[in-house]
Amino acid sequence: MSIQAQTAAPAQPSTTRFALWALTSLFFMWGFITAMNDVLIPHLKSLFALSYTQAMLVQFCFFGAYFLVSIPAGKLVSKIGYQKGIAVGLTTAAIGCVMFIPSALFAQYSMFLASLFVLASGVTVLQVAANPLVTVMGDPDTASSRLTMTQAFNSLGTTVAPIIGGMLLFSSHGEVVETRADSVILPYLALAATLLVIAVVMLKIAMPTPPKDDSALPTSTDSSVLKHRHLALGVIGLFTYVGAEVAIGSFLVNYLGLENVMGMGESQAAKYIAYYWGGAMVGRFIGAVVMQKVSPGKLLAFNSAVSCGLIILSVSSDGLLAMWSILAVGLCNSIMFPTIFSLALKGLGPQTAQGSGMLCLAIVGGAIVPLAQGALADTLGLQLSFLLPVICYLYIAYYGLVGSKPVVTKENHS
Repeated sequence: MSIQAQTAAPAQPSTTRFALWALTSLFFMWGFITAMNDVLIPHLKSLFALSYTQAMLVQFCFFGAYFLVSIPAGKLVSKIGYQKGIAVGLTTAAIGCVMFIPSALFAQYSMFLASLFVLASGVTVLQVAANPLVTVMGDPDTASSRLTMTQAFNSLGTTVAPIIGGMLLFSSHGEVVETRADSVILPYLALAATLLVIAVVMLKIAMPTPPKDDSALPTSTDSSVLKHRHLALGVIGLFTYVGAEVAIGSFLVNYLGLENVMGMGESQAAKYIAYYWGGAMVGRFIGAVVMQKVSPGKLLAFNSAVSCGLIILSVSSDGLLAMWSILAVGLCNSIMFPTIFSLALKGLGPQTAQGSGMLCLAIVGGAIVPLAQGALADTLGLQLSFLLPVICYLYIAYYGLVGSKPVVTKENHS
C-alpha cells in the first residue's frame, strides 16, 4: 500500500516541510469542494424546481467520477509522475470550477452536472497522486501520523465549507430569487483561482521522488481478489458507508427546513452541516484512543448501531431532538472509513494493492445511495427516506461483528 520513504530522493528538512504543508492544503481543498455539494444541492433544487431524485444527480455525477476516473488517473500518474499528476488534477478541477460560470449564465442544470463531473475528475486525479506522496515526506516511522494530519485538514475543509458556502450561495433569509444562479460564480471562480495558484506552487517546489512502484496506484482491477470473503463484504461495506454518509449530508439543509423539524431557511440550515462534518473530525481523535482498548470490528459495529438509533430517533421526533440526533450521526461516522478499509485488507498479502483498488471503486456508493434516497424522498417523504441509511448502517454493523473476519481455507494455508 505505501511506498517506502527510505528509497526517496533526499531533500532538505525545510524544503520537505514546505512541500508537506503544500500537500496538506490539497487535502483541505478537496474536503472543502466535496462538502460544498451539500450546500449546492438545495441551492440548485430551489433554482430549477427539482425533485429530490433530480437534485441528487449532483452527487451521482460527482462520485460517479471517482468510479470512472480512478483507474485512468492511476495510469496517468504512473506515466507522468506524482508531482505533475497533482498539477494536472488541480488544473482539471479548476476548469470544472470555471465551467460554473457559463452554467450559471445559461441557467442549465445539465451544464452544472457536467461541470461537477469535470471538477470531481480533477479531484480524483489529485487524490490518486497526493496520498502516496505524503508517505515519502519524511521518516517512514511517522508516515501514519502524517497521513492522520492531512486527513484532519481534509475534515477541516468539510467542516468550514458549508458555513462559507451557505453565506455565499444563500441570502440572509434563505429566500430564492431569479438571479440566484449568479451566486455560484464568485465562490467557484475563487476556488478555480486558488486551485491554479496551488498548481503552480506544486510544480515549482522540490519534492521527494518516489521509486517506480505502481502498487500504490489504482491502475487496474482484478476481480479475482474478491474470492477473499472479508474483502468482498468489505467492498459492500465501504459502498454502503460512503453512500449513507454522503446521503445524510446531502439532505440536511432540506431536512432542517421541514416545519416539523426546525423550519430553518437555507442560509441558517447550511451552517448546521458543519456540526455533522465537524463531528466526524472530532470523532477520529476519540476513535484513535478508544481503538487502543476495543477491537476495530466491535467499535465499528457499536458506532453503526448508535447511528441506526440516532436516525430512527430523528425521523420519529420533531424539533431540536430531530435535528441534533441526525447531526450526531457525523460523530459515529468518524472511524468507519479507515476501519472498514483496514479490516477488508487484513491478511491479503501480495494482493493488498488489488484489494485497495476494489475498495476505492466502492466509493461510487456516494453516487448511488443518495440517488436512491432521493427517489424515496419523492415517494415516501423526506423524513422517512432517512431509513435507507439505517439499512446501510445495519449492514456495516454486521460487517464489523461477522463479515470482517477472514475465512480460513485450504488455499490460505498453502
